[in-house]
Amino acid sequence: MAVRPLAVILSLCSLLPLAPSASHAQSDTHTRRGRKYKAPPDTSHIEVLVVKKSNGKPVVNAAVVFHPIDKEGKDQGNMEIKTDPEGKASIDVIPTGSNLRVQVIANGFATYAGDFVISEPSRQISVTLLRPQEQVSAYENNTGKASTRTPGVQETIKPDTQKQPATPPKPTPPPPSNTTAPSTSSPHL
Repeated sequence: MAVRPLAVILSLCSLLPLAPSASHAQSDTHTRRGRKYKAPPDTSHIEVLVVKKSNGKPVVNAAVVFHPIDKEGKDQGNMEIKTDPEGKASIDVIPTGSNLRVQVIANGFATYAGDFVISEPSRQISVTLLRPQEQVSAYENNTGKASTRTPGVQETIKPDTQKQPATPPKPTPPPPSNTTAPSTSSPHL
C-alpha cells in the first residue's frame, strides 16, 4: 500500500511545473481574440446664440439643428436643440475636425443655414435672424424687399366677386307721367 500514495504524489509533482505555463497560454489567447478598443473621437463644445436683427434681442424657443459630417465624410445624423430664454443652444457631442451645418428655424423669421469647420475644442456661433423676405423671382427684382405676407400658415387670396363700385350710383328720378291729376283746389274762394 505504500507504493500507491507515493505514485500519486510523484504524478502530482510532475504536473505542478506545467500548471503555470498552461494558465499563461490561456491568457494569451484571450488578448488575441478580444475586440480592439477604439477610443471615441474628441468632441467640441458648440454654443449658438440666436438674436433678432431688428433689435438684437434673443430669440426664445428657436429650433437649432446640428448636422455634422465627420473627417471620413460619414453623416453623423441630425440633432435638434431649442434655444433657452437667453437665445442660446449648446451641444457637446460634435466630433472635433468635422464639418458642421447649422440650421435655425423660428416662427416669424426666415430660416438660417450656415456651414462651419469645427477644428477647435470650443466654438461660439452667432446667428442673426431676419424677417421673411420676398421670394426670388425671374420677373421682378425683390432683393431686400420685406415680405408682403404675414408669418404663419398662408391661405390663398381669393378674389372678391361682389366688389362695390368706386362711386355710389346716382339715384334715378321717377319716370315722368303724361296724365295730369285733377285739381283739388276750387276756383271759387
